[in-house]
Amino acid sequence: MKKSKTTKKKPASKAPSKAMINKVGVTPTGDRVLIKRTPPEEKTSFGLIIPEQANSHEKSDEGIIVAIGPGRKNNDGKNIPISFSVGQRVRFSYGEEIKVGGVEHVLVHEDSITAIINK
Repeated sequence: MKKSKTTKKKPASKAPSKAMINKVGVTPTGDRVLIKRTPPEEKTSFGLIIPEQANSHEKSDEGIIVAIGPGRKNNDGKNIPISFSVGQRVRFSYGEEIKVGGVEHVLVHEDSITAIINK
């Protein structure tokens, strides 16, 4: 006589969302995005070299997205996910400066991102 094998279904484990997975240890909330600043360009698009003194007083308004929040909720309570993803190079207008592991980052709202840079 054969024993019938019964397989028990394992409860579905909730995989963490994209918003929860990051390597810096900071998870933005709502529609916020954490951006690691990149140094300002040293050359123009025409190949002219910009002197270091000209860039030293300015902080770059470009960076790489390192973490994103889950998105914002609409009036019905449904989540609207952020339209950017980790790893994209972006330009932003303003945000809150924070240091994570001694590295300068900027925490911005999704609306503060003005462009995606495709280089």
